Amino acid sequence: MTTPAALDAWLAEEAAVLARLNAGPGPGVARPDQVMHLTGIELLQAMLRGELPYAAIAKTLDFTIIEVSEGRAVFQGSPGPEHLNPMGGIHGGWYATMLDSALGCAVHTLMPVGRGYTTAELGVNLVKAINPAKTPRVRAEGKVIHCGRQLATAEARIVGPDGTLYAHATTTCLVFDLKLPG
Repeated sequence: MTTPAALDAWLAEEAAVLARLNAGPGPGVARPDQVMHLTGIELLQAMLRGELPYAAIAKTLDFTIIEVSEGRAVFQGSPGPEHLNPMGGIHGGWYATMLDSALGCAVHTLMPVGRGYTTAELGVNLVKAINPAKTPRVRAEGKVIHCGRQLATAEARIVGPDGTLYAHATTTCLVFDLKLPG
């Protein structure tokens, strides 16, 4: 069962973040001149303040970036009827995309100016079905395990407000120099 106090806190935090995101430019892609001078964590913090566009996939799949810190990113989502597979369960792609977002953004927080990354490998384990009627929100928390010059690894978990584990994942990301204009 969902812990009411935890769920209420999650919903309040989500409402505050969504108010900032919706007051900003909305979903989209930032222009290079907006981001080329920012570290990864500065870019994500600017996004959370509503100063830069956020990823459109979050709107499509009904999840939101909630917080970031060095080597860590948290997303919150609402799996619903539009995310069902033909058998009536939440589609594995929904879990995977939310986990990939938490993993990638955790790695992104450690990128200095002029460095980027891309997912090279993603391993996802679904361990329990999410029942949206019983668990209206879940969180994916990504944490970096290692970030080097060429590779970064991270792990993430999707949990409910009561701590129930629904899925976990790992990633290996390729880290590289960005071609900056100028």
